[in-house]
Amino acid sequence: MTAPLLELAGVTVLRGDRRALDGVTLTIPRGRNTAVLGPNGAGKSTLLRMLNGEFFPLRRPGVRMRLLGRDRWNVFDVRRQLGVVSHELQATHHGWLSGLDVVCSGFFASVGVYRHQGLTDAQRRRAEAAAGSQGAGDLLERRFDTLSSGEQRRLLLARALVHEPHTLLLDEPATGLDLQAAFGLMRRLRALAAGGTTLIIVTHHVDQIPPEVERVVLLKAGRVFADGPKDEVLASETLSELFEVPVQLVEREGYFQVLPARLQ
Repeated sequence: MTAPLLELAGVTVLRGDRRALDGVTLTIPRGRNTAVLGPNGAGKSTLLRMLNGEFFPLRRPGVRMRLLGRDRWNVFDVRRQLGVVSHELQATHHGWLSGLDVVCSGFFASVGVYRHQGLTDAQRRRAEAAAGSQGAGDLLERRFDTLSSGEQRRLLLARALVHEPHTLLLDEPATGLDLQAAFGLMRRLRALAAGGTTLIIVTHHVDQIPPEVERVVLLKAGRVFADGPKDEVLASETLSELFEVPVQLVEREGYFQVLPARLQ
């Protein structure tokens, strides 16, 4: 039996003096595409960074956190199994890096590639193949800061795929993208899901949830607000309570969109 990606029991995480997560009990299985949805400050990115081995809970009796079935883990081993794509990661890469450097940095979980890391020819070939699979092969020799946001995001997706991870962690993956780039990214994510890659998507936009997502977790003020099958959790009334604004949820061919609720 495959161990879950993440198991939390009574987990609280502090960021400064604020409880980013507050007594959360949650299991995220491997092999089930999941979206984590909620307003800004709900704890979504904190949860994602726990999956990436960056954040840890307060130690208290009865509190448990297991990552990939382990109570203890090597962060670099985790990052070889979980690929990460985020708007924040895009902002941290130096503009003078080449596209190839950005993709190859995924082997080392670093920002850029440095001489002491010893990039091999085999790794370079894998990076080129990953970039080609995401339509970014022609971007490898260009400076990162000369590329559009959509082109940069394709390179970061290739970066996340160099280890052929079983799971992708996506933090607001379409932030800053125009419609063409956002739709292109969605197409690529759907293809990866069809090929067996598990998607964990963190967002506050329901239109960033691809049809392949089966489960939705709603977070609010650091707590689980709702959790279950997508078609049960995504409802106008539930989202109105979550975001504290009246909304109307519209679904078409597996995609969702939120509109302002009609005035009575």
